[in-house]
Amino acid sequence: MAKHPFENFELSSELIEAVKDLNFDQPTEIQRRVIPKLTRGINLIGQSQTGTGKSHSFLLPLIDRIDPSVHEPQVIILAPTRELAKQLYDAAQHLLGFKEEIKAGLYIGGTDKQKDIQKSKIEPQLIIGTPNRINDMAEEHALKLHLAKSIVIDEADLMIDLGFMPMVDSIAARLREEAQIAVFSATIPKALHPFLNKYLTQPEFVEIDPMEKTNKNIEFFLIPTKSNDKKEKLVEVMSTINPYLCIIFANSRERADEVLNHLADQGIKAGIIHGGLTPRERVQQMKRIKQLDFQFVVASDLASRGIDIEGVSHVINYDISQDVDFFTHRVGRTGRGNYKGTAITLYTPEEEDLINQIEKKGFTFIHVDTKSGELKEIKDRTQRSGRKKQEDNIEQKLKHKVKSKKKVKPGYKRKFRYELDQLKRNEKKSFAKRRNKEARKK
Repeated sequence: MAKHPFENFELSSELIEAVKDLNFDQPTEIQRRVIPKLTRGINLIGQSQTGTGKSHSFLLPLIDRIDPSVHEPQVIILAPTRELAKQLYDAAQHLLGFKEEIKAGLYIGGTDKQKDIQKSKIEPQLIIGTPNRINDMAEEHALKLHLAKSIVIDEADLMIDLGFMPMVDSIAARLREEAQIAVFSATIPKALHPFLNKYLTQPEFVEIDPMEKTNKNIEFFLIPTKSNDKKEKLVEVMSTINPYLCIIFANSRERADEVLNHLADQGIKAGIIHGGLTPRERVQQMKRIKQLDFQFVVASDLASRGIDIEGVSHVINYDISQDVDFFTHRVGRTGRGNYKGTAITLYTPEEEDLINQIEKKGFTFIHVDTKSGELKEIKDRTQRSGRKKQEDNIEQKLKHKVKSKKKVKPGYKRKFRYELDQLKRNEKKSFAKRRNKEARKK
């Protein structure tokens, strides 16, 4: 019988069975590069987008290193949002279904802290949660974090954005000096450097290029629109696709609510996810999304980083974020694993510069527009702007041929424009004839 590819990592037989149950045929690039390092206890910085198999790249080796006979914290995994923490916990619980002697605990905000304290009387070997709640539990002496041998800080750049790094620092400071530390982040901002320099001694750096995976799995469509008819254009676009699940991204919670209300006015049922929802509302929305109650979900950038929604076949950028890195985060919600995805971006003339910045990052767009209920390919915007520039040059060249009079009579400007337009038409005809003649010669 052929050896399973994950057996090359020398994982326990129980975890190999768990991997087979997940139908993981081959390790992803980040799994291939990270699992051996974490197995050897190496400190590590991993730069990778979501959807690359990152979670199992640290869950598998760190769970495998847990000693089930020792009933004390051995591994801590920190996530910036309760949704991501819950998803990591669920993934860990699946693996622990094959290693039943290991206990995991989930500690997140929005739950009863006293119940968490009661549950922790028998301390879990694997601790997963948000920094604030885990730090609170340590302050209450309910979790002996100082005993942990390994810690993972997931989505570190989002930790910074949400202001959680002081709590992360407080947790890391409790650990023994030789504790293993792994930091995963989509980007490595300067604000993260002090933490890395403080706690990671000679870390190994693993960077996974998001462009190779993203460009391979996703088609990118670019649709021109105007600010005052953007909502109507969105509805037109939505009518041309039949997604399994589509996330529509807006730049703020207010814009997301605005889009949701417009869709409701059009009789379109959609879900909503943004930071303005209460914890209870977010749990309810996520439950309905997982149950596929919605085909469309309107979201702020919280869903591009802080919430992992499975089964996204389409992404629509209703707005383009001023931080172009968020474009990568957003489109990374689709085309995950071996599945294909579609990313549609609406843009106004005012957003041309943002589109240029995105293209400089290596993204290539197909220029389309809605026509007869379909997305039809159109000339790209650089061709259109080039044509306009060509027309302007023709006009400047021909202006001197129109006779100008010293005394300006009523209607002169109209007559001047008419004569100039006639000359431009003749010039274009001559140009077309010359081009055709050259083409025939070839």
